[in-house]
Amino acid sequence: MTGKMITFPVNGSETKGYLSLPPSGSGPGLLVIQEWWGLVQHIKNMADRYAARGFVTLAPDLYHGESTTEPEHAMTLMHQLEIPQASKALIGAANYLRSHEANSSGKVGCLGYCMGGGMSLLLASKGAIDAAAPFYGVLPTGLPDPSTIACPVLGHFAENDDATAAVPDLEAGLTAAGIRNQFFIYEGTEHAFCNDDRPEVYDEAAATTSMDRTVQFMMNHLS
Repeated sequence: MTGKMITFPVNGSETKGYLSLPPSGSGPGLLVIQEWWGLVQHIKNMADRYAARGFVTLAPDLYHGESTTEPEHAMTLMHQLEIPQASKALIGAANYLRSHEANSSGKVGCLGYCMGGGMSLLLASKGAIDAAAPFYGVLPTGLPDPSTIACPVLGHFAENDDATAAVPDLEAGLTAAGIRNQFFIYEGTEHAFCNDDRPEVYDEAAATTSMDRTVQFMMNHLS
């Protein structure tokens, strides 16, 4: 683990997050948003991996220190999350990254997994980021109307996953709105195929390919 926990301002208060810097000391900003488990070690590891690829990464703690390994508890935590408040926290995180002294471009992208994938699209609908890469994104309140999204989107979804049913409408809506978008559906994969802490669903080939594609996408739009 190469990063550290920090606090950043949100509407007069503070929220915690995990900040990781690239080896060069500077790069574009990139938010990494948690799955429904919380800010667990896997998400910190992903922030470190993207930092190693050249980004100033920040993984906000949307559950304020709480996390779980139990699916039922995770479901409860996700449904208890107040989406408007979480959205404000993420906008605060994006603003923090945008003005961070290590941000070489002044731009911020966002990627997220599961719930975090849905939140990345929500941020994109609020004009808070410059590029979004949702991984198998879901939200308990439903994904935002694609016509409200105003930045390029690169989506990664699993073949064997109910969340993938949202892809045709997202793709059509973004294209109709004139937003650059591309969606990949990874053959033979399950939801959470990037999570190497869950060997029952992890797919190394899909995880590696989707990360490589995301790095290139973010560098193209944030540099």
